[in-house]
Amino acid sequence: MKTTELTCIVCPMGCTLTVTQNEEGEILSVEGNTCPRGVPYAKNELLHPVRTLTTTVKTANGKLLPVKTDRPIPKESLFAAMEKVNGVIAPEGVKIGDVLLADLFGANLVATADLR
Repeated sequence: MKTTELTCIVCPMGCTLTVTQNEEGEILSVEGNTCPRGVPYAKNELLHPVRTLTTTVKTANGKLLPVKTDRPIPKESLFAAMEKVNGVIAPEGVKIGDVLLADLFGANLVATADLR
C-alpha cells in the first residue's frame, strides 16, 4: 500500500489529507477532510490532476495581455499548452472574456483584461 499526504485547496480550511492507495493505484481511503469536498479533491489530484493556466500573451502593440484558461486543463498538458500560447498575438480591441485560442486541451484561452 501507498500513503500520500495532500493539503486540500478547495476551501480555506487547508485540511491535511491522508490518502491510501493499493498497489494498482486505486484509492482505498481519504482521511483528514473536515468537509465532503476533500474526498473528490484528493481523488482528482492523485488520479487526474488539472490546473487553470494563467499567463500573458503578446499584443500587436508590443505590450503583454493577461490571459487564462476558462476551465482547468490536464496538468501534464501545461508545457504543451504554453508552446501554443507563446504563438498567440492578441489583436487590438480585445475585451475581457474574449477567446484568443479555442480548444486548448479542452479549454479556451481568454483575455482577463481589456486591450486598449
